[in-house]
Amino acid sequence: MVAGPERARPVTGLLDDALPPGWSVRHPDADDHARVHAVLDQWWAGFGGEAGSRERAALLPRLFFEHFTDTSYLIEHDDGHLVAFLIGFLSPARPDTAYVHFLGVDPAAQRAGLGRRLHARFGADAAARGARQVGCVTSPGNRDSIAFHTRLGFRVDPGDRTVAGTSVHSDHDGPGLHRVVFSRALDDRGPTHP
Repeated sequence: MVAGPERARPVTGLLDDALPPGWSVRHPDADDHARVHAVLDQWWAGFGGEAGSRERAALLPRLFFEHFTDTSYLIEHDDGHLVAFLIGFLSPARPDTAYVHFLGVDPAAQRAGLGRRLHARFGADAAARGARQVGCVTSPGNRDSIAFHTRLGFRVDPGDRTVAGTSVHSDHDGPGLHRVVFSRALDDRGPTHP
């Protein structure tokens, strides 16, 4: 557990002047694992029912909040209210590739550009470390996520079937866990400037 000023670990640049007064961005730490899990069902409004809830929880084990903190970000209000988060990392197997594992924005703060800005920050940091592309996945039923990533300039990688007009990779994350797979080339400024 980290306490005191070290815990805050504020992140500067690219997001600073874009956030409303009283909001800040920082890297997460292990204590944030429970905070993020506490908002998943609310933010996803029960998407996928009980099975969806279990799947989301399983996708964010504590290890992401212990080992991938320098490439992940939280936006929170001064009162501690969590507003948005991005969990990402650089691929150890593919040094030119960065991966956004999970992105969430409080529904009350959606359409304020926070997801786009978090992607931009992550992309800029990943490009500075040598990544030339970024990838991510979403479930075929998450039409909002598909539309969001497409607006950011991600392309849908061809899969082996089509669901609701979108190419899907069958069993990508395990039996029955089909995914839309996205990729986007990075330039020196990241995937999308804020």
